[in-house]
Amino acid sequence: MLVTPPERGGAAGAGNNTLPNHALATEKALPIGRLAALGLQHVLVMYAGAIAVPLVIGRALHLPPAQVAALISADLFCCGIATVIQSLGVTRWFGVRLPVMMGVTFAAVGPMVAIAEAHPGLEGARTIFGATIAAGLLTTLLAPLVGRCRQYFPPVVTGTIITVIGISLMRVGIGWAMGGPPGMAQLDGVNNPRYAAPDNLALAAFVLLAILAIAHYGRGLVANVAVLLGIVLGCGTAAVLGKMSFAKAGEAAWFGLVLPLAFGVPRFEALSILMMTVVMVVVLIESTGMFLALAEITEQPLSPGRLAAGLRTDGLGTLIGGLFNTFPYTSFSQNVGLVSLTGVRSRYVCVAAGVILMLLGLLPKMAALVESIPQPVLGGAGIVMFGMVAATGIRILAGVNFALHRQHLHVVAVSIGVGIIPLVAPRWSQHLPPGLHPLLDSSILLATLTAVTLNLFVGRRGT
Repeated sequence: MLVTPPERGGAAGAGNNTLPNHALATEKALPIGRLAALGLQHVLVMYAGAIAVPLVIGRALHLPPAQVAALISADLFCCGIATVIQSLGVTRWFGVRLPVMMGVTFAAVGPMVAIAEAHPGLEGARTIFGATIAAGLLTTLLAPLVGRCRQYFPPVVTGTIITVIGISLMRVGIGWAMGGPPGMAQLDGVNNPRYAAPDNLALAAFVLLAILAIAHYGRGLVANVAVLLGIVLGCGTAAVLGKMSFAKAGEAAWFGLVLPLAFGVPRFEALSILMMTVVMVVVLIESTGMFLALAEITEQPLSPGRLAAGLRTDGLGTLIGGLFNTFPYTSFSQNVGLVSLTGVRSRYVCVAAGVILMLLGLLPKMAALVESIPQPVLGGAGIVMFGMVAATGIRILAGVNFALHRQHLHVVAVSIGVGIIPLVAPRWSQHLPPGLHPLLDSSILLATLTAVTLNLFVGRRGT
């Protein structure tokens, strides 16, 4: 796998020659054309996940198609805003200033569906947006407290968490490769009869092999955009086979504004706000794992202040999302694998991706075109990238001195075991209070809490 070394020169590093090479790599301002290609690659990787939540919640609320489309456009627009703030930074209070993509968190789906069932239609939408606004504000205030917990995340803990992140993401990638979940009754009332069809598997395998071949034999920009080229080749093949339709893109409008409070004045309901705030606490812990993973990959120091700025942006993004008729935001873990795979560490790539997302939010036709990418195509790319996340965690664990600190073996073994419970037993929490489900159904959260706790009581900090 080709990983390009940090490039020399550039506007970001020209006036600060005292920075180490790895720091220059994250600050590197690439040419516009290259930024656009690399940014588009990030967008394609996270697009399916970005639009999935508004699709699910729109259906749960029984909204008409036009309003569901408005949810998707608002989501893309706010994804872009939050990504630019997170990667570029706005003052010292907001933005982790790492190559981070922001998107709607799946952890909030359960509570939002519960709200939708209690308040269908526009009333439910306004209740969700009110809870999102309040939770975003509270998260912004809580972020510094989480940021001070950096000392509880030595390599044995971070390596374990990142490994579990990769393992948990593989379920998403494999689900895409199969053509979608086998049963989606909880989402849209239908099953998927095409699950694991041979043509879906063949298309995903073709994309996977194409990415590997381009990354191995390509040079420079070609190798860096191996995932993008693999997806393009997969889309071309899918179109020839009749598995990709452009009908939605043809029907969509060219331009549409995203306006705040388009669904009316938000409703602030205490129980809904409490549920959404609990979700955001989960999001903060998960985002801590994402930032630690990126800090390891980019070889960047992650101070408590910088971590708090990143977590604070999760809250700000959620606040903005509620105002613009969308949902809670978090750092998207699938894009961590892309940074590791390409070796491109410049945070300006994600800034460019954020701008592209904002444009997609304003250009419904372009958004519909990207939405038409078949899931098996994304699955082939996802298996490569999500596996890279797990490999990064294993690489970190390889630096832990297990011979000197044998207790670390227990930390890793038990934390991974607990972390994969929601993956192998998805209904394990069905007899527990529904309010605990956002906590218990998160592999990343379970692994994080277990690893931190065990490291404190049976392990030793550091290596």
